[in-house]
Amino acid sequence: MSAIYIGVMTGTSMDGVDFVAASFEPLIIHATLTLPFEPELRDELMALTLPDDNEIDRMGKADVTLAQMIGHGINQLIENNKLDRKQIKAIGSHGQTIRHRPEHGFTLQIGDPNIITEITQIPVVSDFRRRDMAAGGQGAPLVPAFHQALFQHDSIHRVILNLGGIANVSMLPANNPEAVYGFDTGPANILMDAWCQRHTGHPYDENGDWAAYGQPIRSLLDRLQTHEFFAIEPPKSTGREDFNLEWLDDQMIDWRNDLDYDEIEDTPENVQATLMKLTTRAIKKAIYRSKELMPTGEVYVCGGGAYNSHLLEQLRWRLRKHNWSVQTTDVLGLAPTWVEATAFAWLAMRFVDQLSGNLPAVTGAAGGRILGTITAI
Repeated sequence: MSAIYIGVMTGTSMDGVDFVAASFEPLIIHATLTLPFEPELRDELMALTLPDDNEIDRMGKADVTLAQMIGHGINQLIENNKLDRKQIKAIGSHGQTIRHRPEHGFTLQIGDPNIITEITQIPVVSDFRRRDMAAGGQGAPLVPAFHQALFQHDSIHRVILNLGGIANVSMLPANNPEAVYGFDTGPANILMDAWCQRHTGHPYDENGDWAAYGQPIRSLLDRLQTHEFFAIEPPKSTGREDFNLEWLDDQMIDWRNDLDYDEIEDTPENVQATLMKLTTRAIKKAIYRSKELMPTGEVYVCGGGAYNSHLLEQLRWRLRKHNWSVQTTDVLGLAPTWVEATAFAWLAMRFVDQLSGNLPAVTGAAGGRILGTITAI
């Protein structure tokens, strides 16, 4: 009877917690669950990503609240699906990243694993990023190793594109495991969701319909692309610390002050279209930079952005020159929603088996490392 691992993922978009119960070799998804954040918790988690007053006390409270939510969510997943607790080997809980500063060698995820273990009576593997960072890596992105294990093909070049709050790519050259690499390309949903919430009251732009109604503003796009992150060569990672609504507001103030722009084009929907183009252009650049190694192939999209049909249409149009196809990971047998949570179940398995979970070519670490620490029963 195969061991079951439970993966828990909260992403940069901070819309909720995904739970997956999975077995590996072969991959079997036994159960899934998504729980949305209560607005008060979501607001606090988002606020904690930026410097503010009384951070330590507020972080401690959020650490406990989130862990309780995760622990009870896991029990709900087990009970609703009648999973056998004896089969469950470990939980892989990524926690919520509230600060990621690889340039300073530190990262911080909250969601106390001690509380999760106490509620579930199951060992929890957590704190996946810091071992990689101690070895000189970025600690992110971590999912390319899982993407390689699950999706690399013998004869077809593939790119796995995760569109969460931040976009990242896993480049999987056909039949060449040593050449796999990946990195964050920049913002995906993080700016579009925030802008949409502000101007429409909706938490996200469903299907990208609002962005499709607008027209990208070239001069604003040019300014946004001057962010230093876009000029950095991989390995690289980013997050809400770099790309947030406050940064966007500052850029727009400077844009309006410095340029003789046409006020007619300065509409919320045109800004939304510009943010989408910022995302798709960075992804295109990331994929085309591999053309010598991977001249053409298949792109498979996961994460919440996989359901933004207008964004996918824009990607297909941008990648048509080299005949890259764009589909979601549904085609490969794993729904876009569950890829990242399944990755953390896989990372928990790698820890239990004492196998490395990082890819040095992706993170920049000095070598493969066993990722995470365990909180025993």
